[in-house]
Amino acid sequence: MAGHSKWKNIQHRKGRQDARRAKVFTKISKEIFASVRSGGDDTTTNTRLRLALQKAKEANMPNDNIDRTIKKALGDVDGVQYEEILYEGYGPGGVAVMVEALTDNRNRSAADIRHIFNKNSGNLGETGCVSYLFERKGVLSFTKSDSPLSEEEVMLEALEAGAEDITDDESSFEIYTTPQAYEEVKEGLEAQGVSFDSSEITMVPATYVALHGEDAEQMLKLIDALEDNDDVQNVYSNVEMDNETVERLSHN
Repeated sequence: MAGHSKWKNIQHRKGRQDARRAKVFTKISKEIFASVRSGGDDTTTNTRLRLALQKAKEANMPNDNIDRTIKKALGDVDGVQYEEILYEGYGPGGVAVMVEALTDNRNRSAADIRHIFNKNSGNLGETGCVSYLFERKGVLSFTKSDSPLSEEEVMLEALEAGAEDITDDESSFEIYTTPQAYEEVKEGLEAQGVSFDSSEITMVPATYVALHGEDAEQMLKLIDALEDNDDVQNVYSNVEMDNETVERLSHN
């Protein structure tokens, strides 16, 4: 279960993007809206809403914004309907890219996403062209030095709660779960005093493509452009970059 964590590298870049993205509240509001529309406002039965509210809390989204969005979703305000669409394609160097969107205009979104891929050395593919390379997983990451548990205790607690796998490097743990076991594992470790640096249900790639130099820079530009689109909720890829490259490009 030990080994170098590619996920930490991905999360480092993702955290940089999330921190600077001014539209994060709008994206979370759309997810809350769609969650309530599809499963109601009871968080005990609507897992998707629970996770959306977790994102809102982590982003320090005001409660008034959350309450207003839920009330809108429960009514029929302006007849707004969001459609969920999954786009698949390739970035520089053949990197696999998946884009989850929530949109009220399918044609606009498709045109915008295709333009972003083309402009940034990528291309939009057919449905199913890369999705087979990813699996939905719960991923929880925390720093070893901040943990009140020993490494052995972490592994025992996580596996007993239902974790599938645990990876560790010199400074942190990453715990992988099925989507169904995610909350139980998270709550079990939090009850033991563990504080997570990041925790989410996401798409984890089975294989990775290493990029360097101009390809790496262009890949980050593609991801940034996709995430800046109003309709895009999540962007997943199987790119792998060394931390030095990520750090250097983060300050460009």
